[in-house]
Amino acid sequence: MLTVWAILIDGFIYASWLFLVAAGLTVIYGVMRILNMAHGSLYALGAYAAASAIGWYYAGGGSQLWLAFAILACCALAIGALSGLLIERGILRLMYGRDEILMLIVTFAILLILEDAMKLLWGTTPYYAWQPYAAMGRIDIDVLTVSGYDIMVLCLSIAIGLGLWFWLERTHLGKILRSIIHDREVSEAMGVNVRRMFTITFMVGATLGAIAGGITAPIISVVPGIGIEVIVLAFAVVVTGGLGSITGAAAGAIIVGLARATSIHTMPQFELFIIYAVMAAVLIFRPNGLFGQVTARKI
Repeated sequence: MLTVWAILIDGFIYASWLFLVAAGLTVIYGVMRILNMAHGSLYALGAYAAASAIGWYYAGGGSQLWLAFAILACCALAIGALSGLLIERGILRLMYGRDEILMLIVTFAILLILEDAMKLLWGTTPYYAWQPYAAMGRIDIDVLTVSGYDIMVLCLSIAIGLGLWFWLERTHLGKILRSIIHDREVSEAMGVNVRRMFTITFMVGATLGAIAGGITAPIISVVPGIGIEVIVLAFAVVVTGGLGSITGAAAGAIIVGLARATSIHTMPQFELFIIYAVMAAVLIFRPNGLFGQVTARKI
């Protein structure tokens, strides 16, 4: 019973992190139909910016936890929104209407460029921002001890998921975006500025990726290559849940998180394999993912 309890706690904590990583990717694909390979680099940018800012704050004698979180959030929001705006306006806008495979190649090229740019800017030395993680202490759940920071990540993931649902389902802007998802040509004919909506969507997706990186920075050592590792996991989650579906991203994150936790506690040698085994098993029976929708072919 103790093992089951540990699997559930670890699984949902890991799933919350996976959802944070995958949310921006699925938002961008849902509206723009772009598989954004550069999402991993946006995650890494957020992690580097947050780790640098928190390091400067504590090195300068700062000690207030709430202020450290405010700095982390501001850095992630700023770098995510700015980089999203520059990428969409400077590169992707020139490629609209092209084949999806070409867009995939373009975003992969952006990923490679950003990876080298981060090495030039921050070097190859690991950055650490452990202070907020340590400051939140540990929480006892029955006989198990869980980091308070991990619980905070779980709560933040739920809040962001509910916020995205409310934005898409209950706001005027969200309804416009859903109309673009269903039929881009008709929306444009009805007077919707589709390109402006694309800019907003990409900025939101990029910001979500940077926030995920900023939140993760206190948990890991921020080193070159973390973005490439993350994009593979994010794709596994969104493909399992269904490309373009927020509900699917949440379901995929929970399934993958629980499967990974089960493997770690019972068969640790299969930790990496189990994530892709789950994805393959889902796609055998649901080729479009759990919540993916079949798109009608236009002629």
